[in-house]
Amino acid sequence: MTIRRANTSQLAMRHGGGNASTMPDKVVKPWRLPPQKTYVFQNANVVDAASGSILANRTVKISEGLIEYLGQDLTESPDDVVIDLGGKYLCPGLIDCHVHISAVPGDDGLNGSAYGTDAAVSNFRQPYLCGQMLSKGFTTIRDTGGATLALKEAIEDDVFPGPRMFIANQALSQTGGHGDRRGAHDHQQCCGSQGGLSTVVDGVSECIRAAREQLRTGADFIKIMVGGGVASPTDRIENTQFTAAEIKAICEVAESYGTFVTAHAYTPKAIRHAVDHGVLGIEHGNLIDWDTAIYMANRGIWLTPTLVTYAAMGSDKYAGFLPPVNLEKNRRMLDQGLDSLRIASEAGVTICHGSDLLGPLQAEQSREFGIRATVLSSKTVLQGATVNAARMLRQDGFLGQIKEGFAADILILNENPLDDISILDEPEKWVLAVIKNGRVYTSRWTRLPEDVTEDKEFIE
Repeated sequence: MTIRRANTSQLAMRHGGGNASTMPDKVVKPWRLPPQKTYVFQNANVVDAASGSILANRTVKISEGLIEYLGQDLTESPDDVVIDLGGKYLCPGLIDCHVHISAVPGDDGLNGSAYGTDAAVSNFRQPYLCGQMLSKGFTTIRDTGGATLALKEAIEDDVFPGPRMFIANQALSQTGGHGDRRGAHDHQQCCGSQGGLSTVVDGVSECIRAAREQLRTGADFIKIMVGGGVASPTDRIENTQFTAAEIKAICEVAESYGTFVTAHAYTPKAIRHAVDHGVLGIEHGNLIDWDTAIYMANRGIWLTPTLVTYAAMGSDKYAGFLPPVNLEKNRRMLDQGLDSLRIASEAGVTICHGSDLLGPLQAEQSREFGIRATVLSSKTVLQGATVNAARMLRQDGFLGQIKEGFAADILILNENPLDDISILDEPEKWVLAVIKNGRVYTSRWTRLPEDVTEDKEFIE
């Protein structure tokens, strides 16, 4: 290996002083993936998520992480990897807009899953969970509390497989709010400075500081708690949380950074409390009524329901996950969740896809599709996980569709999701391959090998 001394301008650009080497990138970052291949998929049925239709017998070319061509006439190059899909379906990669990556599997109860005291336990398990989400077809996720910039950067740098990430860092909660993990008899100072899903702040000045701190440390948006929650120990569902002045201050900070605030809220009162003071997104919304749904639709407010989490927490399979004090609150959210989804859709609210699972419940992530399909069309459900989600993330010119110039985040399916979206509940049966950034990360199809590992050189 040859090392030479960098010139002054190079030093200024890279370090501001000291010596810089010309070590190969593969030495500096040994996890670098092999060079990307150029794929040409012929005889494809392309799922147009925006229109809810199928573009039949198309050719799609992807190169260097982007969709380079979508049409019917293409002359291949000698180095192209040509795959005849024979009528199989190309679907945009899925986007889950409400996850908690730091709430990893490994504990069978709520407290251990969401509020583990040692962050290192979670950190070492997060790469596994990221890989699992990607293998199910979620090529993009929005983490609404818990994920860090370090995790996001590691995935972007290809240290290990995972979806594209948009993060809130920690959600903001008032004392005694949905993000306050203490029980009623715990009089210790609260958890504002610790890691986890949320941080507790009170008063306008603390809210401003905390919002700025999330954005300083890499947050793409801000998440706040404005109503009671199922998993929190001391608040009632009917509670509203944060004052008008606190919410306005947080929203003003987010707007000054060119981003937005989304809010945990179930009731019409909490939803209006948030939206009246600048919030642009609502998480859950299980108790929404018609008037509030119209109110949201008229203001262009995003809604991200998360029905699978209540179904999982209330099932026999995960009996014992919730403490008894939380079970009744969960039962109420489960009973009214489907009605809220139908009401919001009929009122014209833009609905995005979410799951909100914790700990062992993360295994149920894909089941949100089938639950929504009981009250919504397959087209509407798919749009929630593609074009709607991309618009909310302000990535509608890059994610959520199979179009020229968009990210090559693509699923190969053996059935049409617009006929039956519930096939996505079982990716191990229906998702033949998961392509993210033009790379085949997961393949269940012998004709398309995974391409994210180097070929092995056998010793014997």
